[in-house]
Amino acid sequence: MSLADRVVVTEDLDRWLRETRRMIHMQPELLLDEEQTSELVRKHLTEVGVPFRARVGGDGRSLYTAKEALERAGIQTRPVTGGTGVLGEIKGTRGAGPGKCILLRGDMDALPLDELNDVPYKSQVPGKMHACGHDLHTTIIMGVAELLAGMTDTFDGTVKFMFQPGEEGAGGAAAMIHDGILENPPVDAAFALHVSTEAVGKISVTTGASAASADSIELHITGKGGHAAFPHETVDTTLVAAHIMIALQTLVAREISPMDPAVVTIGKLESGTIHNIIPHTATMLGTVRTYDPAVRDFLEQRINELVPAIAAAFRAEAEVVYLRGYPAMYNDAAMADLVREVGRDLLGADNVLQGSAMMGGEDMAFVLEKVPGCMFGLGVGNVDKGIIYPPHHPRFDADEDALAVGVRMLAGIALRYLQADI
Repeated sequence: MSLADRVVVTEDLDRWLRETRRMIHMQPELLLDEEQTSELVRKHLTEVGVPFRARVGGDGRSLYTAKEALERAGIQTRPVTGGTGVLGEIKGTRGAGPGKCILLRGDMDALPLDELNDVPYKSQVPGKMHACGHDLHTTIIMGVAELLAGMTDTFDGTVKFMFQPGEEGAGGAAAMIHDGILENPPVDAAFALHVSTEAVGKISVTTGASAASADSIELHITGKGGHAAFPHETVDTTLVAAHIMIALQTLVAREISPMDPAVVTIGKLESGTIHNIIPHTATMLGTVRTYDPAVRDFLEQRINELVPAIAAAFRAEAEVVYLRGYPAMYNDAAMADLVREVGRDLLGADNVLQGSAMMGGEDMAFVLEKVPGCMFGLGVGNVDKGIIYPPHHPRFDADEDALAVGVRMLAGIALRYLQADI
């Protein structure tokens, strides 16, 4: 029996996937508050007979960001453990050997965004929306758990199902790793998918660098305020901030090799209250992104050197708060090839696309630092249905035909990796 013949999403399962996705979509929960979603996951795993651990992981920021930086930024972190994460686990019963262990991950949190779509399943919570597709990710992993729970006699080894909180900035993956999800038994490989704007029915796969490290910077500038008509009696923090912003761009343009992708962006500059007052302070918020750990370290060092020096040249002072975020994510070559192979078998070669690296951050990177694996793109777009907006857009939506595609792909990957009888 071929993999395509074995990995089948029935009409009943497909209907359940669509209903469940809509249920999660209508009740979005922000990072670390995924209580209803976690309860839904636990209920489903119980119904399909998949053992699980609850209250796994939590807020992972203190594990990779310096405590001093968090305090200076005024960030109050939550406990690393005891959160909303769930770890399901099934074991194969074929009996031919101990087998390997594979982990499949889905994240659960939504974004602080008002949804603009006019659909029956529109978010019912003002200011919250599943604009990044985590409602699909969670639903798909639940579907895979149900499918594989009925196929344990075809494989040996273990499949772990990682339902993760806090992807959108709280490092939930790091916290779950800290809680031991990669141990007992040790995980040999890990896989995940993420929605993309590609057409439904297609996947995209990247080998090597896939997502960038994502750090944040806060720059606090202090000068001497005064009347705008007498600038010579002030130290103009808006002017200082402008010089700092320009100088930061030269770090990438003149101090980083053109062969090493890097981004330094200031997304917010706040100073002043009215046209005729030179402000006493200014604040700048930005992000630093790269694939290379050495480039990351260099940029952190140079920002800490450059910003106070420029401020001092203008008789101002500047404090730099550098917040380490997610590391760069790399897809293992052999694991990426496995995804492509399964994709060709299940979807056809024409529907397996070459992906490209992105400068966005992704906390699946913490898992792929520890074990080989791959995150691939799942197409959810459909131009004919007007589903054309990218993740993080208030009109983001997904063609729900993608749910079955995602379930078949991840189930197929698990079976192929565990060398199931298929």
